[in-house]
Formats: sequence, structure tokens, C-alpha cells
Amino acid sequence: MTDHAHRPRTLILPPAPYAAALLGGWWLDRHVYALPLDWDGMTRPLGWLLVGIGLALFGWTLATFWRHRTTVNPYKAASSLCTGGPFRFSRNPIYVGDGFILAGVSMLLATWWPLLFAPLVWAILRYGVIRHEEAHLEAKFGDDYRRYKTRVRRWL
Repeated sequence: MTDHAHRPRTLILPPAPYAAALLGGWWLDRHVYALPLDWDGMTRPLGWLLVGIGLALFGWTLATFWRHRTTVNPYKAASSLCTGGPFRFSRNPIYVGDGFILAGVSMLLATWWPLLFAPLVWAILRYGVIRHEEAHLEAKFGDDYRRYKTRVRRWL
């Protein structure tokens, strides 16, 4: 077994890039240059809807991890390969949910700034987190994980 079989070599706590995008975007909007986000009174309701979708997806994913008795901690080894629940649609449902929350909170803050950071958040997650999680799952679960990867997309 390779070193990845013991645990993922995750470089950054996954919520950190999302939080940095939101806080940095809020600060830039309030102190440097405002980029207002307003869709004729629909911004706040749509923002709350997106936050709700993100939280529901997060909760569904946590329940799936719990049923499989495996960890959500990105620094610990998975004890089970989850392929049901939200994992039927995405190999990374928590990160997809976090994306919904990022978009929703951007709308609630009424600024485009956090959304402009989304590509950077994606790159940090893809190369600083997901790459290591996938290497761990492949080392630990082998062909089962490789077959799962052929059926389910990384994001949506």
C-alpha cells in the first residue's frame, strides 16, 4: 500500500477557501470597490434558497457518511467507500454544497466579489484537497473506486 492508503495528504482545510472568498469579497466590496449584486428584489430570496440547498446537501452527505461509519474529516482515512445517497450524483457533494452556500451568501451580501473568487476556490480545492482525497480512495479501495469514478462525475 502506498502512503496515501493510510490517510489523504490534504493540504488545506476544505472550508477555508470558501470562507476566505466570502470574507475577502465582503471586505473588498465594503472598503475597496463595490460590485453590487441585485436582481430586482430576487437576490435575497434566491440567496436563501441557495444556502438552503447547500446546507441540505451537506446534511445529506453527513448522514451518508454516518450510515457508512466513515469520517468526514479530510485528514483521516476513509473506512468505507460511499457510493449511495448524494455520492450517486457527485464524488464531492460537500464541496458542491459549499459552492451553493458561497453563491447564496454572495447574494445575501449583495456583492459579486466572492463569486469572482470561485475559480480560485475551485483550483485550491481541486489541487490542494480533492487530488489527495482521490489518491487515498484509490489506494485504499482500488478497482472499486476506479469503477465508481467511471460512473460518477467529480462535481455534477
